[in-house]
Amino acid sequence: MNDNTRQKLRRRKRRIARRLDPRRTPAASPRPVLGAANVHYEVADRATAMGVGGIGSVQLLARQVGLARAIDDALHLLKVHRPYHESDHVLNIAFNVLAGGDCLQDLELVRNDEAYLDGLGAERVPDPTTAGDFCRRFETAEHVQALMGAINSCRPEVWKRQGEAFLGRATIDVDGTVAPTEGSCKQGMDMHHDGRWGYHPLVVSLANTKEPLYLLNRPASRPSHEDAAGYLDQAIDLVKGAGFRSVLLRGDTDFSQTASLDGWDGRGVGFLFGIDAMPNLKAIAGSLDEAAWRPLARPARHAAATQPRAKPADVKQGVVEANGYKDLRLRCEHVAEVAYQPGRCAQPYRLVICRKTIDVHQGQQKLWQEYRYFFYITNDRTTSIDQLVFSANDRCDQENLIEQLKNGVHAMKLPSNTLIGNWAYMVMASLAWSLKAWWGLCLPPARGGASQARQRQRREVVRMEFKRFVAGVIRLPCQVVRTGRRVVYRLMSYGPWHEALLAAAAAWRRPPLPRPTG
Repeated sequence: MNDNTRQKLRRRKRRIARRLDPRRTPAASPRPVLGAANVHYEVADRATAMGVGGIGSVQLLARQVGLARAIDDALHLLKVHRPYHESDHVLNIAFNVLAGGDCLQDLELVRNDEAYLDGLGAERVPDPTTAGDFCRRFETAEHVQALMGAINSCRPEVWKRQGEAFLGRATIDVDGTVAPTEGSCKQGMDMHHDGRWGYHPLVVSLANTKEPLYLLNRPASRPSHEDAAGYLDQAIDLVKGAGFRSVLLRGDTDFSQTASLDGWDGRGVGFLFGIDAMPNLKAIAGSLDEAAWRPLARPARHAAATQPRAKPADVKQGVVEANGYKDLRLRCEHVAEVAYQPGRCAQPYRLVICRKTIDVHQGQQKLWQEYRYFFYITNDRTTSIDQLVFSANDRCDQENLIEQLKNGVHAMKLPSNTLIGNWAYMVMASLAWSLKAWWGLCLPPARGGASQARQRQRREVVRMEFKRFVAGVIRLPCQVVRTGRRVVYRLMSYGPWHEALLAAAAAWRRPPLPRPTG
């Protein structure tokens, strides 16, 4: 970013700061603030502009990590490229999601946007029908696995840019979710246990960066843990090959995978899985002496930076008491541990037990007290049991990722009529979320006093909701100018992410790194 650009940013920042300065607000205004009435529309002759000016930085990033080349090298679904390559189709769907589209039909909007096409350097992009046909060209699981392998081959380059501290421990989470559909002719769909029709995708993600490493589409009637062990093994190979020094696997009670625990322990891989509260485990917990239990003190969620304020009245609790509903109130928590050997394991592991003491109330009266047990199995023999419980609870953050994939990225819209085609669309649409994470991870460091602020921006983008990322980084009004060999994005406004965007674009314009061989 040159000095001229920095000066323009400073001027725009000063102008908007003056307009938002509360000291310049009059005490009273005779008219509403939103008062424009003499509005006219004109059509520009030569200049073209678009509302997604941040899309160019994402294209530079994809080129920098060699994403298009990796996809074209791994995926061979088209006999003739007239004119689109496999990477064009994949990136077209991902860029459509980043531009705010939530289904294949929204491709019709961007392909009719001249500035959008000029910004991507394309004469045209595939229409919704062509994109849907490309999804159906994925006919076998090997095709989708090749696509995921191509995307995952670019992740180590992103991770290695974070430094040695980042490559300490990779935490891999696994969970299943329901992708419902109203269709009746979609191949492989089935009825879930709650009566909904659709699919039952498996999600394997890296908790460090909230990246979805592997997705698997399955009929809704399949058990959550089906094929999970195989994809966890692939995820282990991926992060270890990228340089992570240790690996931790986490999952809820559906993913205890007792048949695979000895193998993972032999490979030096840590695991922390919930395990069902089976009768024998409840008996073990109930037989423990009271001296074996210790109180579980959970840390405060937030550190108060100001004086504590009075809490508002709990309206919900008042309704429960007034209507005499049965009310379960958590009184306290205790933890204990024992050695436990599952039937499919050749050695015992550490069984962590969390006992919740529940007071059962009805109206204003306490009826009785009961215990509820939660069990976790792990091969971590050094970490305190408190921290193991907290780590197991942190796995719930994957629910936020799944929510973003479903309702932010809309990766589970199921546009195809085949099981494999919908699986492929999930992977291609979820690539938009990975590109968001890479955008934050690959932000170039700033110099001087801005270094700490840039680090905060990197962390913020990684954890940011997809809708906010699109609104703040992608949906920027800009003019697109094609001059000689250059495509110029001329930003027309100022926003808090402009400086980071310009610095990133300048850093990512350098030639892409060579692809590893072998």
